Order: sequence, then C-alpha cells, then structure tokens
Amino acid sequence: MAQYSVVVHVSPLPGVLDPSAAAVMRALPALGFEGVTNAQMGKVITFDVESADQESARDEVEKMCEQLLANPVIEVFTIDIAPALEQVNA
Repeated sequence: MAQYSVVVHVSPLPGVLDPSAAAVMRALPALGFEGVTNAQMGKVITFDVESADQESARDEVEKMCEQLLANPVIEVFTIDIAPALEQVNA
C-alpha cells in the first residue's frame, strides 16, 4: 500500500449565503483595500491516506467528502492528491 498526501478545499456553492465572506467584503474597503469582489470563505482539510494507488485513494477521499467533510447541498470541494513524502525520524 502506498501513502498519499491529501488536501481538500471546501467552499460554499455560488449564491449560498456566506456571512464570513460578507464581513470581509465590508471590512476591506474600510482598511483601504478597494476592488476586491466575490470573496468566499472556506476550509482546507489535510491528511494522509493509505491506498493501493492514486486513483483508489481519490475515490475513497471523494466518498469521505460526500459523507462527512463537505455538505454537498451547500458546498463544493476539490481534492489534491500526491504521493506522500517519506518522513525522516531525527
């Protein structure tokens, strides 16, 4: 079995109320930052997973996202998977 590093990005679907992003959009002009539009707040989840190959790892992580890590009714997710780097014990 191989080890894979996974990064899952979860963000609200377009059009879903995002109060955190709305607060950022109100605060930025007050701080002198103009021209920022379409802010979204989300979450990033990182972990390692053991799997036979990268394709089966992606399939497993997609199931994790659909069942726990994201709410498919109001959120979208993207998955980045790469072979995990070997950890060196010092």
